[in-house]
Amino acid sequence: MLPINEYQERFLAYLQSQKKDKKPKNLYEPIDYILQLGGKRMRPVLTLMSAEVFDVDYKKALPAALAVEVFHNFSLVHDDIMDDAPLRRGKITVHEKWNINTGILSGDAMLILAYQNFEKYQPKIFGKLAKLFSKTALEVCEGQQYDVDFETRDDVTIPEYLKMIEYKTAVLVAAAMKMGAIVAETSKENAKLIYNFGLNLGLAFQLQDDYLDAFGDPETFGKQVGGDIIENKKTYLYLKAIEFSSEEQRERLMHFFSIQPDDNLDKINSVKEIFNATGASEATQKAILDFTLKAFKTLKKMNISKDKKAILKAFGENLMSRNV
Repeated sequence: MLPINEYQERFLAYLQSQKKDKKPKNLYEPIDYILQLGGKRMRPVLTLMSAEVFDVDYKKALPAALAVEVFHNFSLVHDDIMDDAPLRRGKITVHEKWNINTGILSGDAMLILAYQNFEKYQPKIFGKLAKLFSKTALEVCEGQQYDVDFETRDDVTIPEYLKMIEYKTAVLVAAAMKMGAIVAETSKENAKLIYNFGLNLGLAFQLQDDYLDAFGDPETFGKQVGGDIIENKKTYLYLKAIEFSSEEQRERLMHFFSIQPDDNLDKINSVKEIFNATGASEATQKAILDFTLKAFKTLKKMNISKDKKAILKAFGENLMSRNV
């Protein structure tokens, strides 16, 4: 198996090799634009790694990995429209650079292009990949709708929130890994276990993202710290703070999450104090650890060599050691 950066480089080379000068330009240029914006390419790398975990050359998994990456970016284009976001990875978003109609249509085309990558496989593998992909794509849409619904609800529960982030984030991580297993034609049990590994790691990753949004180092986190607080997002931290808070703390927290001041610094600092004082910060860190350990438990059951298990564990540990 290769180092992570090697998988990234080889996937990028494949991505470039698949680029074609297609018309109409206003449909395809936005697609090329979003796919070139960068990012860690974590999901396609997981597909390539998973194939090699089950002793198949990563090259065989490249079309499936591209399908995952194209779908992921399709969801970002449409998410940015829904959120009216001006920037993506520090660059202007598709709908701002072109227009909303172009963003919608180019996004739709990306979903179709993602599916077309599966046509490079034999019917048996194609069928399994397409079935998993369809299930995952629908779950991502459901997760996005839950997220939208939660914006206007004051009674969101922890299980509901976990279901939302499972569908919106974790299922695509899990599917990316299972696609590698499908391409490698490993056993059903191995494919199921690596899916569960990815699912729990994806949940841990998203909870850590929630935590870092409030308590991360701006230099290393790569996003504005306190963004969720500014947008009044009911994250795991917020829900745990509501659960653990005194009446006075709850009233203060709910007040802060009902206002949009011109200067957000006091709001961010005050909310973070409540997160710490209630024990919500500690509870979130415990949940991150619990899901990470749950992911690692599945490795013990997987029918692969010890060194492959160690590589997957090291990947998980590296993913969860982002700077705070």
